[in-house]
Amino acid sequence: MATIFTHPIVPVAAAYLIGRDKIPTRLLVAAGMVSIIPDFDVIGLQYGISYGDQFGHRGFTHSIFFALMMAIIASLSNSYLQASKNICFWMVFIGCCSHGVLDAFTDGGRGIAFFWPITAERYFFPWQPIEVSPIGLSRFLTPRGLDVLISEFWIVWIPAGILMILGKRMSSNPN
Repeated sequence: MATIFTHPIVPVAAAYLIGRDKIPTRLLVAAGMVSIIPDFDVIGLQYGISYGDQFGHRGFTHSIFFALMMAIIASLSNSYLQASKNICFWMVFIGCCSHGVLDAFTDGGRGIAFFWPITAERYFFPWQPIEVSPIGLSRFLTPRGLDVLISEFWIVWIPAGILMILGKRMSSNPN
């Protein structure tokens, strides 16, 4: 999996591409939170749910269906999130769906159940440049955790930063 530091960068970059003035902070925080929520499925490991189970790690919470459900909830909460139903839907969908996408670019684990509930089959992308993050803080605070952060910096943070700069320039220069 990618780290909880990296997952929120996708909705942040999306906010800058859409126009930061159109995305209230409350919505941006919600989109950042739902970009991390899929990894709450690791709790199941402590309760006997196997990693490869459809309800295990990288199972249903990493699916497009789960992202759609989160997006629908967000669109129904649009007054609280202080944006239109459409903007709430897409920001939360992007945030949540991007979680599985980033994880499918990692070099470990069992793949992502993108198409659950249609199928529980797991998928990776052919190119897997992101080092998979170890599960657990004690395992993360090792040289391996640093390798993960470095790979995320080059593969996710730098491109996202470039998109944010381009988005900011496009919104400040309407011509």
